[in-house]
Amino acid sequence: MQIRELSIPDSYEITPKQFGDDRGVFLEWYRFDKLEEVVGHSIDLKQANTSVSKRGSVRGIHFADIPPSQAKYVTAPHGAVLDFVIDIRVGSPTFGQWDSVLLDDKDRRAIYIAEGLGHCFVALTENATVSYLVTDTFNPGREHGINPLDPEIGLEFGIDLSEALLSPKDTDAPSLAEAAASGILPSWEAARAYYETLNTKA
Repeated sequence: MQIRELSIPDSYEITPKQFGDDRGVFLEWYRFDKLEEVVGHSIDLKQANTSVSKRGSVRGIHFADIPPSQAKYVTAPHGAVLDFVIDIRVGSPTFGQWDSVLLDDKDRRAIYIAEGLGHCFVALTENATVSYLVTDTFNPGREHGINPLDPEIGLEFGIDLSEALLSPKDTDAPSLAEAAASGILPSWEAARAYYETLNTKA
């Protein structure tokens, strides 16, 4: 597999090598050792999630308190989504910026998003299926959101926003500026300190 760091530090695009024949296709969609080489530590996986979404569905921007937050390894085994990583770490050189990866059942890419980063995706097809591995179990008391339509962030969904389907939880979420003012965002320093504790355990 090929692993490429995105423009947001601590996030990566993973492109697997596919082996096809007249029966179908085979690929390795997750390799802990290959990821460890670029991240600096092994990923302690604790939960696996799957969502199935109508076309136009937007999920996110979601994040969790650090430490321990949640690192995510995300892929789309069916259909297609545009997956976003948003740097919400206050003090980061790329704070407020984002990058995206097309996840689909053709190239079968994955995206790795480190702890403390924001995550969002939009479904580009009907019944778009997203599966993701995470490093901590769901803890609603530590989970937060940012409005994915915040113009300050300016996510480009690739669909007409009149077609977008969002939950009240996401549309009622604060803007990036409001989240920063309320003190719920992780800091660049806290994130780097936590990554270092993980690296020293490797």
